[in-house]
Amino acid sequence: MMKLIYTHENRLLVELAKSRLEVAGIPVFLKNAFAQGASGELAPNQAWPELWLERDRDFEHARRLLEDVETGQGWHCPHCGEENGAAFDYCWQCGGTRPTAREPR
Repeated sequence: MMKLIYTHENRLLVELAKSRLEVAGIPVFLKNAFAQGASGELAPNQAWPELWLERDRDFEHARRLLEDVETGQGWHCPHCGEENGAAFDYCWQCGGTRPTAREPR
């Protein structure tokens, strides 16, 4: 059974979340990708794009991966110490990977 993991009125944030989960190997499904045109017919939040997990067992891992998507919280590269924006999964300076939610930022 699929489980809703993320929704937002800004489709770019939903796409960022989708990309982050897919890179981590978590299969997801995007619903309402083009429903914003129907927002006059529906309540605005019913037309927001939604990101659904294909496997319930991925929920906690996915939630940790998405903790900073909406807050825009940046991170420091553990390899070179460079400050990177929240949208980046790789350090722009050295190419190092973003630390996971359990690693220090």
